[in-house]
Amino acid sequence: MSDKQELIKEMLELQKKFVNYEHQQGVNPDEYWGDTDAKHPLHQYRERYAEIASKVIDLAHAEKHSKR
Repeated sequence: MSDKQELIKEMLELQKKFVNYEHQQGVNPDEYWGDTDAKHPLHQYRERYAEIASKVIDLAHAEKHSKR
């Protein structure tokens, strides 16, 4: 499996965990966007998901020989 496919797989797993968290705990926008506690699951989710998404975009651009 390519690096990009592995990253996308991880993104999908993170999304599944987020949906489960949302169904169990509930999520409001203030909690999602405002929580800066690095130990909070939503903060960790946001940070990791953004990191992976950026890598996937970079890999896609590299494949197509385009620029971001």
